[in-house]
Amino acid sequence: MFERRTLSNLDDYFLKYNERSAGGVYFCRINGYNDSVKEFLLKYYESARKTGVILEGRLANPDENNLSYYVEIMGSDFRLSVSFISFGLKKWLPRMNDYQRTNVAEALYDTLEQMRKDGKNENILKNAYIKFMCWLYYKFERIMNLLGGNMLPKILYEGSISGYELKMLNVLSKSGCDIVLLQYNGDSAYRELDKKLEFSDNLELPDMTAFPRDFGIKWLRAEIENRFNTQKLYGAAPAFVNCTNAWISGKGFADILTPAALRGADERFFYNCFMRVQGVEDKITYLNDLYKLYMEIKGSNRGFALAEYGIPAPTNEEIAGIRRHNYDNTNRMLEELSSNIIYAPSNELQKLMKKAFIDVMLEDIKQTDDTINKLTNKAVHLLCWLRRYQGRLFKSWKMPEIAVFIYLGGCRNDSEALFMKMLSLLPVDVLILIPDINDKCRLSADNLYEQRFADYLKVDKLPRENTNMQMGTAAYHAERELDSVMYQDTGMYRNHQYQRAVCVTLRSIYEEIAILWKEEIRFRPNFAITDSIVTVPVIFSKVSGVKDGKVPEYWIEIKKLITNDTLVVKGAPYIRREDENPFKSAAATFLKDKKLQKNAIKAHKNYAYGFLRDEMQEHILDKLQMLLDSNIIDGAYENGTQYTIISTVLNLNRDILRLIQRFDFTKTNPKLIYINTSEAMLSLEDSIMAAFLNLVGFDIVFFVPTGYQCVEKYFEKNIIEEHQIGEYIYDLAIPNFDKVNINSRRSLRDIIFKRGN
Repeated sequence: MFERRTLSNLDDYFLKYNERSAGGVYFCRINGYNDSVKEFLLKYYESARKTGVILEGRLANPDENNLSYYVEIMGSDFRLSVSFISFGLKKWLPRMNDYQRTNVAEALYDTLEQMRKDGKNENILKNAYIKFMCWLYYKFERIMNLLGGNMLPKILYEGSISGYELKMLNVLSKSGCDIVLLQYNGDSAYRELDKKLEFSDNLELPDMTAFPRDFGIKWLRAEIENRFNTQKLYGAAPAFVNCTNAWISGKGFADILTPAALRGADERFFYNCFMRVQGVEDKITYLNDLYKLYMEIKGSNRGFALAEYGIPAPTNEEIAGIRRHNYDNTNRMLEELSSNIIYAPSNELQKLMKKAFIDVMLEDIKQTDDTINKLTNKAVHLLCWLRRYQGRLFKSWKMPEIAVFIYLGGCRNDSEALFMKMLSLLPVDVLILIPDINDKCRLSADNLYEQRFADYLKVDKLPRENTNMQMGTAAYHAERELDSVMYQDTGMYRNHQYQRAVCVTLRSIYEEIAILWKEEIRFRPNFAITDSIVTVPVIFSKVSGVKDGKVPEYWIEIKKLITNDTLVVKGAPYIRREDENPFKSAAATFLKDKKLQKNAIKAHKNYAYGFLRDEMQEHILDKLQMLLDSNIIDGAYENGTQYTIISTVLNLNRDILRLIQRFDFTKTNPKLIYINTSEAMLSLEDSIMAAFLNLVGFDIVFFVPTGYQCVEKYFEKNIIEEHQIGEYIYDLAIPNFDKVNINSRRSLRDIIFKRGN
């Protein structure tokens, strides 16, 4: 019989028997997941599919027909001996040779003999023997004549194994078969069956985690099919591959100017750069450095293309030149669209272009949930731009030449970012320059090398021969020096000078609300700026009752608080559970390990905050994460309320968004006045909105003349300061504040009771 060996490397499973240093077979349990496990199982599944057995779930017990056929062929005799079992195997499984039959007979005998020693009677042993024989015939017959060969058959079992199944697999292991046992729920159930851990080894690798929720044999099968279909997309592989950034010194422009012949000697690679430089190292010399870079590239006769603050969108003529149809799946789309890539001067470069195009599109498909129409539009943009620039970049190209593409300014949209990624996979140095660090770039890539400098400069055009650099640069520096003098540590601030803020709730007396309400943030107590982060003091209060029971004066005091930056809510609830919200079904996908997946949120088809300033979008998502982490809302991470929090915050109405967009962290902040004169309770969604807007920087006051506990229901913590100001009054009708005259209390009464004109 074959002995089980301890696995030293996952690839040992795929060695032929005569290539294994210690011989033997492998029987491993896999209870955890990482990328190495995934790739191993994809390969092992294919091997088991071709020369092995894949078991998805339990082995079914022999049915009545199976048993009847067994008795018809083999009879009902049973003796616990190797010779009896061997004779039965010869009749029952005739394709096995003598060597294989002997191994199986001895393994079966050992298993049954151990059961006898454990106290099992002859009837149980006979039933077990017949069960094993039926399983060998109906489940494993296809590999019985392969057992113990140089190419050992493979068995892949998925799920929680039973005692008899484990004994069966142990028989096959001793007979010359490799086995992998996939256990998604851990090892505890198995250890109850194999207390001495004598049948198999537990695979332990660094960084193993729990299996993903959707992982399993069905996933492996689908992934293999997907990879096969993907490989068909590429066709013939190019002879060269990119070696991006691995060779660079990190000196920026100097790396770009390094001749191709000095970058590396391996003829399998072309050596290119993919680099983004944010800010400027020296604003006095920066324009001269750019000019020198441009002139040296031009003098080297390298292919060259330039985009300045955006790549012009494809023209109608360029789009019409791309052959395309309507598609129902992404593979067909990529297969047909990639046929538009034609570069007659070089078949190798054409292969590289096709591979780069498919690579970046497949990555984008995985990272976004874009519709196929949107994906098609992106792909068409890439193909149009490739056609537009390929003549400039690759005219008379031959290995190991490297062209240069300079993008001045950050990528403005996803299509431009994808095009930069695609160029980085071609024989092109891609250099993205963002001299003004306030400019944003949508590009994110694993193979991108970045340099960051604290200083910054406004550069509208790449300097060329006819550029008058000195005049503009001198004026710019003079303006910036004056700017620094005026707005740093002086108490004066530029519009939207700061992009990050944290909010603190002020504890105050009721009379202070009216004083603080219209005051700019910078004049409030506890305002501060630390490391470019603004501390924003805000009001978050509930006002219960009516002062002195005087209703007209009560409405006048509220009217005085209504400004152009104030949202007034009259009556609860403001947001109802049944209101349409396109994020309810998607909210669970936006959270992983309690962390918001910002890119997934921004890429969602219903994400409506893209028109806001980039820094304000980040502010919103940061405060949403803070709300999730704070346990302010009752039920978060207990009953799914975290998903309601996400969907509610991502579905705020346009009035609120406009208030957020205008918010300057050092000036007057937006306001929310919520008036509730009835017994109605704030909805969970109302509470989420209020808690979120408090974190964003809103002043919020709830006016509750009844004094009812209608505000606090969904708040886990006591975060609202309550002011008891007077008599509780019920069933008040909220007036039209446009008609409330703050200078005439008599007219207010007339408005309420509809007296007079």
